[in-house]
Amino acid sequence: MRLSGFRILLLATLLLPFSTIAQAPKTYTSSEILLGLKKLNVLGSVLYIAAHPDDENTRLIAYMANGRLLETGYFSCTRGDGGQNLIGPELREQLGVIRTQELLAARRIDGGQQFFSRANDFGFSKTAEETFTIWDKEQVLSDMVWVIRQRRPDVLITRFPPDSRAGHGHHTASAMLAIEAFDAAGDPKRFPEQLKYVQAWQPKRLLWNTGSFFVKAGDDMRGYLKLDAGGYNPLLGQSYGEIAARSRSQHKSQGFGAAATRGEALEYFQPLKGEKAEKDLFEGVDMSWNRVSHGVHIAKLIDEIIKKFDANNPAASVSALKKAQGELQVMIISKHPRLLTSPTDRFWVRQKLAEVDNMIAACLGISIEATASQPSYAPGESINLSLDVVNRSSTTLTMNSVSGLLNGFKEAKLVGDTTKSYVLKPGKSLQLKYSIELPKDQLVSQPYWLQENGSIGMYKLSDSIYSKSLNWSYPDLGILVSKPESNPVATVHLSLEPYIGRGIPVQYKSTDPVEGEKYRPLTIVPPVAVNIGGHAYVFAENKPKTVPITLKAGQADAKGTVALQVPAGWKVEPASIPFDIKNKDEERTVEFRVQPTNSQQSTGQLRAVATMNGQAYSRGIQVIAYNHIPTQTLFPEAVAPLVKLDLMRRKQDIGYLMGAGDDVPDALRQIGYNVTLLKPEDLTAERLRRFQAVVVGIRAYNTIDRLKYLQPALLKYVEDGGNLVVQYTVSRGTVLPEIGPYPMKLSNDRVTVENAAITFLKPQHALLNAPNKITSKDFEGWVQEQGLYYPSQWDPKYQTIISSHDPGEAAKESAILVADYGKGHYIYTGLSFFRELPAGVPGAYRLLTNMIELGGKK
Repeated sequence: MRLSGFRILLLATLLLPFSTIAQAPKTYTSSEILLGLKKLNVLGSVLYIAAHPDDENTRLIAYMANGRLLETGYFSCTRGDGGQNLIGPELREQLGVIRTQELLAARRIDGGQQFFSRANDFGFSKTAEETFTIWDKEQVLSDMVWVIRQRRPDVLITRFPPDSRAGHGHHTASAMLAIEAFDAAGDPKRFPEQLKYVQAWQPKRLLWNTGSFFVKAGDDMRGYLKLDAGGYNPLLGQSYGEIAARSRSQHKSQGFGAAATRGEALEYFQPLKGEKAEKDLFEGVDMSWNRVSHGVHIAKLIDEIIKKFDANNPAASVSALKKAQGELQVMIISKHPRLLTSPTDRFWVRQKLAEVDNMIAACLGISIEATASQPSYAPGESINLSLDVVNRSSTTLTMNSVSGLLNGFKEAKLVGDTTKSYVLKPGKSLQLKYSIELPKDQLVSQPYWLQENGSIGMYKLSDSIYSKSLNWSYPDLGILVSKPESNPVATVHLSLEPYIGRGIPVQYKSTDPVEGEKYRPLTIVPPVAVNIGGHAYVFAENKPKTVPITLKAGQADAKGTVALQVPAGWKVEPASIPFDIKNKDEERTVEFRVQPTNSQQSTGQLRAVATMNGQAYSRGIQVIAYNHIPTQTLFPEAVAPLVKLDLMRRKQDIGYLMGAGDDVPDALRQIGYNVTLLKPEDLTAERLRRFQAVVVGIRAYNTIDRLKYLQPALLKYVEDGGNLVVQYTVSRGTVLPEIGPYPMKLSNDRVTVENAAITFLKPQHALLNAPNKITSKDFEGWVQEQGLYYPSQWDPKYQTIISSHDPGEAAKESAILVADYGKGHYIYTGLSFFRELPAGVPGAYRLLTNMIELGGKK
């Protein structure tokens, strides 16, 4: 007896590891296959819980997944949207997408699985109480409970303690939620709406994985469990510390490249809830096939397969694996004498069934690719694809059928010969051509958590994330809640004998002359995308500005009109512009003139709208491409802030030394400065002399190594009468011990309440008065945070200008430090201009202008 072909293929696809998405086909060495075979006899699971990408203990995950061979997951409450970006200018949602993919890259290395809640990382939070005023606590808890019920972990482990020692409100909140989720997951009265998809599940215990941040030398650790996670895995040829370093080093946007560790690495665990363990985290958990009804005979089959495994001929194991596969299929069929009696039985049998299927394919060494002829398609178009199958085994294969899915669960209309059988002899390949017709209402490939507008603290998930049409035994697998990314746009499913169900995501493949073969996810794009050329449009005068709009055709023969929508108090010319774009992917840029109609300071929003065949399109297209993650495509709304400023300035020529990457130079150009981007080789007395001010970008002293040698040139520029404005520098990892002309000690101090009240410490100081009078009103409307990485100590030669603080804390006076040095001025500021200027915050423009205009060269 067998499951229907479509159901077993769908099961295999929905349980596929995410490493198959936008990646080259996975191949296995004989040692990796042997490790996978051994895992078939381990029926245990662990879930690690923390707040952000990069919070996880990659060494422990590597040890659990590859040493203990457990189902190992990491639940991150957020996607890290509120952090900083060391590798580029992307912030907020774009950064969240990057950090999501960095986590997936890490899991592909350390062997874990990745899960998320709907919580939005709104920035640094100092208390869990504040965090829960912004997060919807019940919804985040619900998402955590969902993952526990769906993945049924035996043990939960938190990265942080449930108190202020965690050092971040999100950290503390993640541990508090884990404690509550431990009980709620097993209580059918909590979140009962989940029970039509999953069953209640009670983990055995919850522990806190303490570390060097929380344990000091000499601390009494007798109440803690401990294990050595530093072992060496001979089948992988690496220690778990070496695997962990490669995994953690995927967090490139956060600058978390890590050195490998080798040798003993003790991990300590403090019990928080559940049954107490004396020696091992999994005491009392039967992780053998004994935990499944009628499962003992499966263990014997797997033991025999492992015993007879031939590293030189893995395909010799296929016959025995087929037998195990058949037995598991029999067990999973209802109304059979070997009926599985519990949700735990069903969970493990379906999990191991997918693993066995994967091991059969690995032993056969089959290569299967489904590649599209182009990287993107518009709704209503047909995806032309090539299915390439290579039989690299010594066994003859027969392909019996081919089918397709859209968005992971919806049956696709696959055009081509889908029922013909093909015999594939050893060493032979097969290339077949198909097409998939996209419905006209096909959604664009926006990440599922960005399809609707959420709140500051939570993403909103639409009804479309639920696969209501998935009417079969495992509806929970079709639900996107907690999944790291959207399902592939299209998946091709084929049935091979010896019986293998393969679900292959359709990707686009190209060859780069430097990087070689590259894969990227297939993307559904709108018929026309509308990109506004700039983050914010800022008017210091009532003169018109040109607003370029770039239209990109998602299909051939894109015809229509594009217009700008502006609020009252603004005018735009012309009213609309026609466009006629012949070729797909071709771009056309048109220009509008926008002008404020009154002299009062005001803000608003500009929106670009293209109309084709009576349908309005108001989304742009943004491609995020870095070598360490798959290319990501977003479709942000085509909007930009409009700002009419009460602003004066005198200087003209500004030099800007970019650090980690930001959009401040474009913002300065908006208010009339001529901004020249500087390279390290430009930092000479002769080249700097022509600038009336020089601004140093965020984290420059963390990222530009040559500043350790070029700092004297910058200080000489100040000494000779220049004005140098240095934006925030992270306190750890500076390229030189002193970044100013006089000593200052950088710290992690910050003001996280963006609209915290300001006290002017020196109200008569020129920086607050010329050329613009700065008032408390200039600190209204700020976003995410007021400032970060303020110095905690500074030389008396620095003047403090303003003071503010978060609730319940002492005043912080070092948001702006000004020092006279020679004939010029040196300014260090931790104020978050890199966020405020692109957001169109008027006061941020006025204040930075005053810093640039302070004294110095005219």
